[in-house]
Amino acid sequence: MARSKKKVGAYPSGMILFSLTLALFLIGFCGLLAIQSKRLITYIRENYEMRAFLDKGLDDAKMRQLQQTIVSRPYVLRSNDTAQVSLVTKDEAAREFIAETKEDFSKFLSENPLRDSYRIKLTEDFFDEAKLQSVKQDLEQIDGVFEVVYQENLVDNINRNITRIYLVMSAFALILLLIIVVLMNNTIRLALHSQRMLIRSMQLVGATNAFITRPFLGRGIWQGFLAGVIAVVLLMAGLQVALKSLPELSTFQDPVRIAALMVGIVGLGSLIGFFSTFQAVNRYLGLTLDDLY
Repeated sequence: MARSKKKVGAYPSGMILFSLTLALFLIGFCGLLAIQSKRLITYIRENYEMRAFLDKGLDDAKMRQLQQTIVSRPYVLRSNDTAQVSLVTKDEAAREFIAETKEDFSKFLSENPLRDSYRIKLTEDFFDEAKLQSVKQDLEQIDGVFEVVYQENLVDNINRNITRIYLVMSAFALILLLIIVVLMNNTIRLALHSQRMLIRSMQLVGATNAFITRPFLGRGIWQGFLAGVIAVVLLMAGLQVALKSLPELSTFQDPVRIAALMVGIVGLGSLIGFFSTFQAVNRYLGLTLDDLY
């Protein structure tokens, strides 16, 4: 039976495709976690409320003027062109207090000691201790505002934990990327081992390094592209399953960033395939005949 001729650039690619797909899937999964975390952090920050307690005895006209003044501030969050400022009357505050503490102070107090207040949601850019302090001072200078309060310890804890999360995820992604590059280099180098004598034969008949390298690079880019597409399909399928199981996750989706991530995964796969193949082929191009054996 005649032996089939080896074709330059043709080498076993099943393991390379599997390894690269798995690696890109892990990178994409980390990217999705980062996007979801960013959206979750934004959600937490934009739902954090600062309370501005008002002077007692303000009439309706003064209350409307006061609200317009607060709404005009640049740090007030706007959702669908609506400023996130809500009035809580002292009666509503009393009902909330009784519901939370299970203690009805109206039984032993002749009047409601609580004050009307505005609950103000701030933009994410102002979720910083120094900026919150400046917002507090600005609001307290408004005529009719008695006092502004917010949970300072909570803000510090959230910001501290956010920094830790980003550091851990960045370190993990960097380590994972390094492992992937090393793994792909070794895998492609082993796959090209069967082609080493063919590469040497082409050198002996006068083929240039560029001519020899071109088909290997084309195959490497195609494998990286295909692995990226498969990884994207798996990620999107997993995301859809997660959304069906936990509909609440839809709140934290960012379609633009997710689309950019998926394109980036395909591009990263092509780049890894190109550079890993380029490095592996160049290694065999520079070996002597003794080293090839």
